[in-house]
Amino acid sequence: MRTAADILGNPDFQAISYGGYREADHDIEPTVDQLKEDMKILHAMGIRVLRTYKLHLPHASNVVKAISELKAEDPQFEMYMMLGIWIDCLNAWTELPPDHDQESARNAEEVERAVALAKQHPDIIKVLAVGNEAMVKWAASYYVQPGVILKWVKYLQNLKASGELPADLWITSSDNFASWGGGGDEYHVEDLNELIRSVDFIAMHTYPMHDTHYNPVFWGSRPEEANDSDSARIQAAMVRSLDYAKAQYDSVRSYMQSLGVEKPIHITETGWASSSNGLYSPTRSRACDEYKMALYYQLIRDWTDKAGLSCFYFEAFDEPWKDAANPGGSENHFGLFTVDGQAKYAIWDLVDAGTFEGLTRDGNPIVKTHGGDAAVVMENALAPPMQ
Repeated sequence: MRTAADILGNPDFQAISYGGYREADHDIEPTVDQLKEDMKILHAMGIRVLRTYKLHLPHASNVVKAISELKAEDPQFEMYMMLGIWIDCLNAWTELPPDHDQESARNAEEVERAVALAKQHPDIIKVLAVGNEAMVKWAASYYVQPGVILKWVKYLQNLKASGELPADLWITSSDNFASWGGGGDEYHVEDLNELIRSVDFIAMHTYPMHDTHYNPVFWGSRPEEANDSDSARIQAAMVRSLDYAKAQYDSVRSYMQSLGVEKPIHITETGWASSSNGLYSPTRSRACDEYKMALYYQLIRDWTDKAGLSCFYFEAFDEPWKDAANPGGSENHFGLFTVDGQAKYAIWDLVDAGTFEGLTRDGNPIVKTHGGDAAVVMENALAPPMQ
């Protein structure tokens, strides 16, 4: 049986972040059959590891069920999971002020659901991740102090040591690069240091796209590029975006090594939206379109494959519930596929290769966006503003 150590960092086991929700109404759960459709699409394109959350809803257990059924139907079908455990603070998502030093009582229930599912499906669940951006301080409505994450990581590690969980199940926390020591001194606390010593690997997030607005030092076109074509200026900016992500990775690695620790670091979330009517729109940072998404996808995959890192690219399919009140919001447009199964420019080559032949999403064949007209993609691709 393959282990996390076999899978993570292995370019033969491509990874992705996955949510199967099709509707703007998050209460409408995808069916197991819909999830199986998605699994077949992802498997066809070489994905072998999923990262997903929502243990408190049917989604997470239904994804496991979908994979189990596909494995029973076809012994050649292979898919593994990094299962996320949602963690938040006391009073998160209420009208009361969040207490970042105390945790929600629901956290214990979430952990136990994850433990139960991991026990039932050791052939599928290879990683448990305690929290999703649960320590980063800009998550003001719900973040917790590192001690809360440390408590649950140690709890899970103890279950492994006692034999209650598989010894080769890896335990981590999935969080922003800053939370792992790559940010300011406010993050450099002893509980974080002990957390770094306690996890099996560091699971970090990096989002150059967001920082085209929040920290655009790498983004704007340089004066020496003023006479270059828009395409050349875009390509230069996307290379700088990759360098920015690499620098965040290096900052985490440096902090880890400063503690005398050496263990794997994997990118468990990074991505680039294909559309935005907000901060990344044509009137703001000009970051979001299918051409830039395609460049970032290729650059980040090439780098992580060569470096021996897993990259759980965010994300597989567009999920319109993420910013339901604003259909044009960037959060709804991170998928490599649209909700109705159209493949965005980043993976048009897979459509050309016949990768998705015979596969559908909700009855829709997998076809290219924009009718396969690359000129339309390029018309929507704006060069970054001049510095």
